[in-house]
Amino acid sequence: MNERKEEEREVLDAAMLAGHILLENGAEIFRVEETMDRICRHYGIKSCSSFVLSNGIFTTAGDEREEIFAKVQHIPVSGTHLDRVAAVNQLSREIEAGSITPHAVRERLDQIQRMPGKSKKMQILASGVGSACFCYLFGGNVKDAIAAFFSGVVLYGYIIFLAGPHLTKLVANIGGGALVTAMCTLLYKLRLGEHLNYMIIGSIMPLIPGVAFTNAIRDIADGDYIAGSVRMMDALLVFFCIAMGVGLVFSLLHRFTGGGF
Repeated sequence: MNERKEEEREVLDAAMLAGHILLENGAEIFRVEETMDRICRHYGIKSCSSFVLSNGIFTTAGDEREEIFAKVQHIPVSGTHLDRVAAVNQLSREIEAGSITPHAVRERLDQIQRMPGKSKKMQILASGVGSACFCYLFGGNVKDAIAAFFSGVVLYGYIIFLAGPHLTKLVANIGGGALVTAMCTLLYKLRLGEHLNYMIIGSIMPLIPGVAFTNAIRDIADGDYIAGSVRMMDALLVFFCIAMGVGLVFSLLHRFTGGGF
């Protein structure tokens, strides 16, 4: 009997950890709830009930046959790591298809939680390439794309080495928008780019929280209005801060140059 109780608690802890990893790394609310429910039901726990918000998980279980369990975890709104989301999804499929013990599931989840992200060099390079591609996609020419590449590289260097460790999210996004605008304006004045608007649009794309915004719409469509509204507000706040940074630089340029670009 005691062994069964210990196994149930281990299953519930594993389900909670799986939900934590998914939610922390950008998964949708329905995916978190479905994964936790599948893990519990596979191991015979039918009384488990989970309530998931964008920054928290509430899990309870227990009836006349199963041990009472209740746990709450606060999960701050953070970035996106889709490799971890994919790894948890794959583990969920393996649990339903095979005979993985709860202890083995917990070990796999611990390994997934420790999965390293992309290296700083790779992130900076990806930012530059993404900025150049978006610039070209939105109508810029090759010169504009090259200028956007350098601007994107500088932007992500700022995010990794200055904004991330030392600045709040709001200040970091305002500073990022201002940095991109100033950098693109400088390259434009040096005749290294021909269309300032496309250069700025492309270079600013690494700051855009596209996954969070898309998940917010999907959560609202699925009826998770609270979680979707929180994510939507967070994404819109980032958009607003970026716009503030861009507008600040343009205002200063207009003030000191009389609007001549």
